[in-house]
Amino acid sequence: MSTGPLMTGGALMGIGALFGVAGLVLSGSALIRAVRQWVQEMDMPPSEVARAKWAQAKAATSAGASAWQNGLATQGRR
Repeated sequence: MSTGPLMTGGALMGIGALFGVAGLVLSGSALIRAVRQWVQEMDMPPSEVARAKWAQAKAATSAGASAWQNGLATQGRR
């Protein structure tokens, strides 16, 4: 039994894995760089955007609950 093709296949798989890892590192660093640039160009930091959206959601929930309760109270009066 010849082990040459088996060793060649293993070597090619190893080289392919190295190319895959190199591609992953390059694309990952490019993605991180792009996200950092995007965050720096924002008017508000993401934490402030999240805080503002949370306040909006709480106000909308409160208004919806109040409208729902007031709607039930007026329906009972009819």
